[in-house]
Amino acid sequence: MPSDRTLHSLLNHYGAGDPLACRPVAQGLLNHGYRLRTTRGSFFLKHYLDDPDRPERRATHPATIVRQHRATLRLGALGLPVAAPLTGRDGRTVYVLGGRPYALYPWVDGRHRAGSELTTGQSRRLGWLLGRVHLALERVLAGITAGMAGAGGAGGPGSGSARAEETDALIGELLRLAGRHRPRDPMDVLAERRLLERRALLERYAHRRPAASAAPACGWVHGDFHPFNLLYRGAEPAAIIDWDRLGVQPRAEEAVRAAVIFFLGPDGALDLAKVRAYARAYRLTTGVPANDLAAAVRRVWWERLNDLWMLRWRYQRLDCRADPLFPAAAALVVWWTREYEAVLAAFTG
Repeated sequence: MPSDRTLHSLLNHYGAGDPLACRPVAQGLLNHGYRLRTTRGSFFLKHYLDDPDRPERRATHPATIVRQHRATLRLGALGLPVAAPLTGRDGRTVYVLGGRPYALYPWVDGRHRAGSELTTGQSRRLGWLLGRVHLALERVLAGITAGMAGAGGAGGPGSGSARAEETDALIGELLRLAGRHRPRDPMDVLAERRLLERRALLERYAHRRPAASAAPACGWVHGDFHPFNLLYRGAEPAAIIDWDRLGVQPRAEEAVRAAVIFFLGPDGALDLAKVRAYARAYRLTTGVPANDLAAAVRRVWWERLNDLWMLRWRYQRLDCRADPLFPAAAALVVWWTREYEAVLAAFTG
């Protein structure tokens, strides 16, 4: 929680009044956020932190944050629903205090909505919205691609896909840590079962690893488009938030990743009718060919088959905040592998 001195300094910098109340915003795994009530209204205060899983990308570097802020300001000017930062007395959106970068935003009244809450029509509008975001980012960040290849981290342009043998070694390490975890609980039992299951799937499908030579169409993307980063007011999106992972990535892969998160049920199955409506709208908006989405489906499926970040957090970092996400995510890998052709048809048909 920021000290009173910090709050007064921040609010003075932005001309946002005197603080009346400050409380943490509970949702989100990275960065710190606070809802502020002041004599001049309600605001969202963001304290930027580095991503411990991606030390090569210093998200708290002021230049990185400034690029994010400029993009959102320009997107807002184009009429997209974004949460854009306020400008301080010095004309800047980033305020560095004690070596720590902060930004202040107007508070957006709204709520997060999972894909299960969206109608088919709203799912279609979600695909249209993401498509508009990708096209608009290409416009507002035109020319700012030099040196950005791979800016999104693993899975970025030019990078190879995960290697099954490296994942197998990680599975062995996680099994060892899960077996020693105390006090032992149902999550440990589930983790061990899913890790052994994953090892068997990787052995069976190792030949389906996407070719590293495949060159997907890349461009600027939000980087973390999912339900907790989209606020709804009623039936319509009010603001896309959290642009910390803005970067150059395969656009079709972001479309697939977003759908997999939005339309994932608690049993690990995707709502393919909503996926189909969403994907068609995205393709019509962007002009992305079905072949690109087909390649993205394969790459994201392989990525998920090799992805164990939730268990790495639990056992290597001793951070259990991602535990509630694991049951459905682990079940999805099995379901998606079994229903691969149906998922492919939903994205490309």
